[in-house]
Amino acid sequence: MRSKYIKIKATPSIVIDKRRMLKDGTYPIKLRITYQRKQVYYSTPYNLTTSDFEKTQGKRPRSPFDEITESLNGFKDKAIEVIKDLSVFSWEDFDKSYLSNRGARNDLNSEFDARIKQLRIAGQISTAVNYECAQKSLHKFFPDSRFNDITPGKLSDYEKYMIDKGNSITTISMYLRSLRAIFNIAITKKDILPDLYPFRRNENEKDKYQIPEGRNIKKALQISTIERLFDFKALPGSSMEMAKDYWIFLYLGNGMNVKDFCLLKYKDIDKSILKFKRAKTIRQKKEKIIYAVLQPEAKAIIKKWGNKKKDDDTFIFPVLTGKETPERQYQLIQQLTHVINDNMREVSKELNINPALTTYTARHSFATVLKRSGASIDLISEMLGHSNLKTTQSYLDSFENETLRAHAKALTAFKKRRDKNK
Repeated sequence: MRSKYIKIKATPSIVIDKRRMLKDGTYPIKLRITYQRKQVYYSTPYNLTTSDFEKTQGKRPRSPFDEITESLNGFKDKAIEVIKDLSVFSWEDFDKSYLSNRGARNDLNSEFDARIKQLRIAGQISTAVNYECAQKSLHKFFPDSRFNDITPGKLSDYEKYMIDKGNSITTISMYLRSLRAIFNIAITKKDILPDLYPFRRNENEKDKYQIPEGRNIKKALQISTIERLFDFKALPGSSMEMAKDYWIFLYLGNGMNVKDFCLLKYKDIDKSILKFKRAKTIRQKKEKIIYAVLQPEAKAIIKKWGNKKKDDDTFIFPVLTGKETPERQYQLIQQLTHVINDNMREVSKELNINPALTTYTARHSFATVLKRSGASIDLISEMLGHSNLKTTQSYLDSFENETLRAHAKALTAFKKRRDKNK
């Protein structure tokens, strides 16, 4: 008796993935493919609670979930089509067909929206705003684009377009790093195939696009200029005096940024040492703890402008209360940054300092003054809270260039003697 050959088909289904609950209490909704007892999950743009997911099921889904149901069925139908077209099922062939086609129809805006929403839920408002700026700029040049529309050539065209509009290399780099992150997320989630990745990973990928690095603009001050700033007398009690004092505190506090300044609490003071965590690294696997010597000038600034200590959890400076939403916290920190920078521009005019002083100048100046004093880059990196030495080196490039020029002059030192003899 001749046995029948039975062709085993892969089975697609839409499921709620309860292996990982998100911070807002929802779960990812995924397409699950089952073949020979092996199950592989493919992401969709949706995250739902268990009860909301149930409303998408059945022949008559409840409004407003009918549109979500239709979209989810589209993912399932696409998988069915791909499986039917495969003479023999293999995971490699399924991925190649399903993911490439899916990626071709996923627009970048929806992926940006999902990432921005995720960042806001996590309270990373500053990063979310950066992504929003990148999304707005990229959408103007790549309207309604899909992943496979973004090629190395198109990215080069975007770079030229941005330069022609007067944007800095730093801005272009920031926007394109956001886009690169969106690609990496999509590949990790198996939304698109790695072949669609347009960015250069190493020097051998000459046909890929290389994101330009921001140009290093000299921001550090000479110690003599910092001395003049310390001696500058602003109107007592004015916003200019406060801005100057806050700038000095940032400088003395290892070049801390304004957010870390606003988050300082009295519990962060241990006698004459200020110990705090960089807010930027709190969500990283290894948090960066900064130790800064609390110098007499810094103590005087706390006494002049700080809150009266009620307990160890009292904020040192009167900016935050701890009751703000992440969005409101971001707004208050941005407002203070603008107040400091606007007033420091006026101080810069008074002292004839160019370019104008900013909160970022305080950070660069701290690093450069230490370097000139003989401190090692390793120590400076640790004090700044950098995760790698390359970042620290970018702060010091202008100093190194000055040093090179000074040494180069020694090669033609005889010119001074000749000039004197003329």
